Amino acid sequence: MKKRFMLRAALCGLLLAGAACYAMADGDALWRIVGEQCLPNQQSQGKPDPCVEVGQGTAVLKDRYGALQYLLIPTSRVSGIESPQLQQDGAPAYWREAWRARRYMALKRGGPVPRNAVALAINSQYGRSQNQLHIHISCIDPTVRQQVDDLDDSLPRRWRPLPVELKGHAYWARRVDADRDGNPQGDPFRLLADELPGAAEQMGRYGLALLPASFADGDGFVLLAGRADLLSANRGSAEELQDHDCKVLDH
Repeated sequence: MKKRFMLRAALCGLLLAGAACYAMADGDALWRIVGEQCLPNQQSQGKPDPCVEVGQGTAVLKDRYGALQYLLIPTSRVSGIESPQLQQDGAPAYWREAWRARRYMALKRGGPVPRNAVALAINSQYGRSQNQLHIHISCIDPTVRQQVDDLDDSLPRRWRPLPVELKGHAYWARRVDADRDGNPQGDPFRLLADELPGAAEQMGRYGLALLPASFADGDGFVLLAGRADLLSANRGSAEELQDHDCKVLDH
């Protein structure tokens, strides 16, 4: 019992140390870029610099890391996945807008980026450095792509634990259908809160990733949820499923 307590304490310290490192970063940097630069510049000059787009409630910003990585960011204050605002009726369709914003990856590359090469991700509040909601739009890790391809046709339209770990961590997965325009049906935040048991009370502990998939009966998506866990030193960073070097485009 004593050894188990000491192990739990050590792992807790490891997680908290990581959180402290994140806290040393400027947690409001993204908000200041969007709220103090992109939005005012769009309103006064018709140009969203340094963002590439300011729309109805969202902005798209080229991330400084990764050749093709972009961020979808609300233009109002939303802390992160734990925010109650995301569960309100009429909340903006942030994931749909993030999926549409993948077009900037192709523009930046100067050529097409295949649908199945893209992944969207949001980190838990323990695995992020910013206190403003942002969805990462980037390339999928090639190994993760293959693992999901091996499983996607067996995935139901309800949550189930994956039989394999992704990047050394456990994930839950479910199928999400595409609408007639190719966008994901349903809101991933609500699908997590409403349908994965226990998630609604601990939303901040979850990271989410949305991966396009090709099922036997048509295109859709796989939604993945990973939970921050002290014992496995898992901070719930679904961004780990992406590859900002975009090696998948070399295959």
